[in-house]
Amino acid sequence: QVHLVESGGGLVQAGGSLGLSCVASGSIFGLNTMGWYRQAPGKQRELVAVIGGRTIYADSVKGRFTISRDNAKNTVYLQMNSLKPEDTAVYYCKSTLGSKVYWGQGTQVTVSS
Repeated sequence: QVHLVESGGGLVQAGGSLGLSCVASGSIFGLNTMGWYRQAPGKQRELVAVIGGRTIYADSVKGRFTISRDNAKNTVYLQMNSLKPEDTAVYYCKSTLGSKVYWGQGTQVTVSS
């Protein structure tokens, strides 16, 4: 069982920055593929960024967001710069190890115009 806890969401003006953190417990963190996903009201959950054997970004966030991890702290980060109103969503942390998938509870990010 993996327990994920996100933090760092909030309200920011367009053009601003926010950093999200996700702390994982209950697994050998370094083996997991970790990802950030988001879900805006009325929309499906979508991939933002994934870090594992390689790093993948959604086209909509390339050049603005950076995913990173600190295996010693069992933590994955998402640094979000040049935020846009369309980045407003609940951001979820996801852990994948083989067939086992776990989600965090989500953290709200709101970008005002």
